[in-house]
Amino acid sequence: MAKHYQSPITYHLREIPIKQIKIWKDAQARKLDREGIAELARSIKTEGLQNPPMVQKESKNSYLLMSGQRRLAALKRLGAKKIPVLLLTQSTKYDLDDAKAASVIENLHRNKMNTKDMTSACVFLNESVGKTKAAQSLGISQQTLKKYLGFAAVPDRLREYVPRELSRDDATKLYQIIPNVPKAVRIAEKIISLDQRLRKQYLHNLAKSPKSSHLKILKNAKSRLLQRKVVLELNKGNARKLQSIAARNDVEVTEMAGKIMSDYLKRR
Repeated sequence: MAKHYQSPITYHLREIPIKQIKIWKDAQARKLDREGIAELARSIKTEGLQNPPMVQKESKNSYLLMSGQRRLAALKRLGAKKIPVLLLTQSTKYDLDDAKAASVIENLHRNKMNTKDMTSACVFLNESVGKTKAAQSLGISQQTLKKYLGFAAVPDRLREYVPRELSRDDATKLYQIIPNVPKAVRIAEKIISLDQRLRKQYLHNLAKSPKSSHLKILKNAKSRLLQRKVVLELNKGNARKLQSIAARNDVEVTEMAGKIMSDYLKRR
């Protein structure tokens, strides 16, 4: 289970060359708000650095940035050569996978993450440390993680059906309902022959009852798609008669027609 900054950690205040600090490539690829960095740089220049970035020693002359990507960018903007950092002690340093998770999460949490940021974090952490650790690190359920990941989370064995047999949405929804890949593949094989409307209803029913048998779900899906609205064309005589009956019962003609049909079918 990944460590979190809420857990007790220890560190030493050190001054190190800024060029020795490394940023994970996925965090480095994030677009930082230039105006925000410029404003932060002005603040640091005027008031000083109130909260040094946190780093972890990777090798003799290399340190991994754990938190403070914006502060580091602001210090680089100011042309700093050496900067103060909080260096994690050996006893509380992260292992490789947890370091990746902690670094990305801390940097993304500089403000409340929007959907795009959260999706990026989910994709990176899923690929780096797996679904379980990714969900734990972000404080969300694995089901919520899958929703953020969307099609990015769909395994290759299901992707093979897209787009010829299944749509991206179909494959995504199927995997979100059935995370067991072999079982999801078996279901995919059974529903690729269904037309789009029936497949959509099938997946809807599957989400409600994922443990039901294929035949039962298919039967229920077909029954849901039965035509409920029927247009009847009456001759003038029957139309007048229906209107008269509706008027006597103080209801609309369509409501009266439905009641007559329902009563008739009940007697059959």
